[in-house]
Amino acid sequence: MKSNIAADTAPTTASAAAAIKTGGMVVSDVPSHDTLNTMEGHSMTPQDKASKLREVVVASDLTNHGALVGHVDESQFPIGGPDGVGHINSGPNPYDLLGASLAACTAMTVRFQARRQKLPLERVEVGVSFQHGAKGERDSFERTLVLEGELDVQQRAFLLEAANLCPVGKILGISADIRTRLDATASGHDASSQASYEDDLAELRIPNIDAD
Repeated sequence: MKSNIAADTAPTTASAAAAIKTGGMVVSDVPSHDTLNTMEGHSMTPQDKASKLREVVVASDLTNHGALVGHVDESQFPIGGPDGVGHINSGPNPYDLLGASLAACTAMTVRFQARRQKLPLERVEVGVSFQHGAKGERDSFERTLVLEGELDVQQRAFLLEAANLCPVGKILGISADIRTRLDATASGHDASSQASYEDDLAELRIPNIDAD
């Protein structure tokens, strides 16, 4: 059975309560490093943690002039966006990657909490879009959370609270609001406010800098 989580939640902020309690279950506000390291059932020693430091590298693609490629360990992925000579390269642009980070972290956090509490979550799907705020207002991430499984109302509410506590959401929530809603058609936001990375990049005011 497919269940949609629907709620207009308050924006995620760093000043959230230390714990959220729903139906007798408690979700820690900020998961500890040990907790995060065992999300998928793998325990990490201090030595393992030191060896797992990761760096994302983005570099020019020598086989495709103007294209960029992201590297994380052995994984590679194309970076989309302006190539500097009037073309748009295919692939996720930096705003897409921000949304993907939030969506992935939300899905992992929800799945982890469901497994820890032994909830019958069969599948989770998270959609994220990035919107510019009106003049004087903060930008926002509109997040769609879909849960599949024989979950009751209390369990779905618990997992929604867990979604609001994902680590990436806490970082992004410092400068933007994060709202979780039923689906894209119910979000109520104007599609014209959808943030365009290409437009924002073109409007950057870069000062002239004289070489020494």
